Amino acid sequence: MTEIITNNIALARYNQPTPVQKYAIPIIMGARDVMACAQTGSGKTAAFLVPIMNNMLERGPQPSPPAGRGYPSRKKMFPLGLVLAPTRELATQIYDEAKKFAYRSQLRPCVVYGGSNVGDQMRDLDRGCHLLVATPGRLVDMLERGKIGLANCRFLVLDEADRMLDMGFEPQIRCIVQENGMPPTGDRQTLMFSATFPKEIQLLAKEFLYRYIFLAIGRVGSTSENITQRILWIDELDKRSCLLDLLISPQEEPGEDSLTLVFVETKKGADQLEDFLHHNGFPVTSIHGDRTQKEREDALRRFRSGETPILVATAVAARGLDIPHVKHVINFDLPSDVEEYVHRIGRTGRMGNLGLATSFLNDKNRNLVRDLVELISESKQELPAWLESMANDSRSMGNARRSGKSGGGGGRFSSGFGSRDYRTQSGGGGGRSHGGGGYNSYGGGNSGSNFPFSYGGSGGYGGSYGGSGGGSSTQQNSSAPDWWNDK
Repeated sequence: MTEIITNNIALARYNQPTPVQKYAIPIIMGARDVMACAQTGSGKTAAFLVPIMNNMLERGPQPSPPAGRGYPSRKKMFPLGLVLAPTRELATQIYDEAKKFAYRSQLRPCVVYGGSNVGDQMRDLDRGCHLLVATPGRLVDMLERGKIGLANCRFLVLDEADRMLDMGFEPQIRCIVQENGMPPTGDRQTLMFSATFPKEIQLLAKEFLYRYIFLAIGRVGSTSENITQRILWIDELDKRSCLLDLLISPQEEPGEDSLTLVFVETKKGADQLEDFLHHNGFPVTSIHGDRTQKEREDALRRFRSGETPILVATAVAARGLDIPHVKHVINFDLPSDVEEYVHRIGRTGRMGNLGLATSFLNDKNRNLVRDLVELISESKQELPAWLESMANDSRSMGNARRSGKSGGGGGRFSSGFGSRDYRTQSGGGGGRSHGGGGYNSYGGGNSGSNFPFSYGGSGGYGGSYGGSGGGSSTQQNSSAPDWWNDK
């Protein structure tokens, strides 16, 4: 690591790398593409920011491409790296982390996202941009305005990659990557991070990757030791009274040290539940996609500070947000798929802390029962007898449909919470497996063939940034000149 990055890691009080950082950082410094799957709250943001920004500091600034047609009179920025995120809140959170590692250097991160004044963001870009954090929609707008060029972009990161590729962002991402002069696959380094990577998303994602390494850490999809999962059968009409009972229970102590996040399915439902709780005397705020950016930022600020220790939210708050002191996540409405459930409960029990997740289940959610049972069993949680019975009844009734859907056996998580490299399963399974907490797979990214081995490392915290977790990856020379040193 360069001196600047090393000092900023220390100033951020990151004393030991988490498992995903321990393995991802050497792989990325070895210039390999990565698809990394690690549990929520495990430090994935620093796992890609640290090596990318370290590489930028070692290489130094790149000359701008020759001016072409379009907007010759405007100042056009050519960032060295691009991080795409699905939500505005996650984009600003990544940007704040990037500023920590760029502290006291000339490396300048910027952020662009929808819902905020585009003129202000363009003026900020005019001051320089080396690492750009963006949501896809606003970035496409900036590209069309000729404000940003991607010809110098050597690092592409898709954070919460499965959501972006699965939830309608794919056309925008293809436009960004394939139609705006970005270096092609193989010439750029592409990194994908998430807590879940179902096979279908892996098949789609490999189009953006070259000879990539699949990295899975620990029990992906759930921090089983830290999050206590409770499933309650609650009729639709009884949900509000049950929620009140939970919020006034002795274990709920409103304040900065005990925040409660309540998930609902619709924007209208979020507004109605916020009004209901407010009229019952609870300090509550809400966040959803129809709120202005200022309203969303204010709601998150009040929630983080403990001013309103209850936040009602839609799926916009389910991914990536790192809010300290969230002790209880309540799924007032369960999501339509279990991957979203995994990300929702991951808002608590982060970075080694303890958390509680309570979910209201009824007839509307019967399609989730079998997946929830597999998840809870795999996480070694206490499984209610009534829920197991429902899963058995459902399994016996829908066996034929299930087997046809999943290709002949196993449930949704039979391959490990969407964390198994699909390339090692074609033709009857993968290769050798070594080690403990996770595994890396090495080989060609586009062949779809089996790879010679899987490699896993320790699931615990510890180790050093300079470890050999990257396998065939080689670290870059850390003694290279630091062109950005601004002493």
